[in-house]
Amino acid sequence: MSFSAFHEPAETAAIRERLLRLYECWNQGDAQAYAACFTEDVDYVAFDGSHIRGRQANAEAHQALFDGVLRGSTLDGEVKSLRFLAPDVALIHTEGVVKLRWQRKAPKGRRSIQTTVAVKREGVWYFTAFQNTRIQPPNAFARLMLRLMTPKRSAAR
Repeated sequence: MSFSAFHEPAETAAIRERLLRLYECWNQGDAQAYAACFTEDVDYVAFDGSHIRGRQANAEAHQALFDGVLRGSTLDGEVKSLRFLAPDVALIHTEGVVKLRWQRKAPKGRRSIQTTVAVKREGVWYFTAFQNTRIQPPNAFARLMLRLMTPKRSAAR
């Protein structure tokens, strides 16, 4: 059963506001505030497959990025889907992109899709799991494998 049909729009708005706060913190280069949007025990998987566990580790990893290669970068994203798995648990899919400080616009090849799990604790929504995957067009090998794995339709139909 999906709880989305019965859930109040205020909860959806609160989660969207939390996402906007997340983006603002990134854009300000504030790793502590960024990490505060997540639970203490967050599981955070970056686009390169690195797995960060815990809010403090998240803050430290992002501070190193904000002090280095991602200094002055901006994060932009949009919600693609949001559904409630329980009254206090939501599954969110977003698409986002990081624009580096010297770029006028973010390159198309840097778009990513994120799967995020939000939980409501003591009246506040936090993100407790995050998976970021770079969106890439299939290469020639992947296209061949898809073609070989797709059942052929019978001409007799």
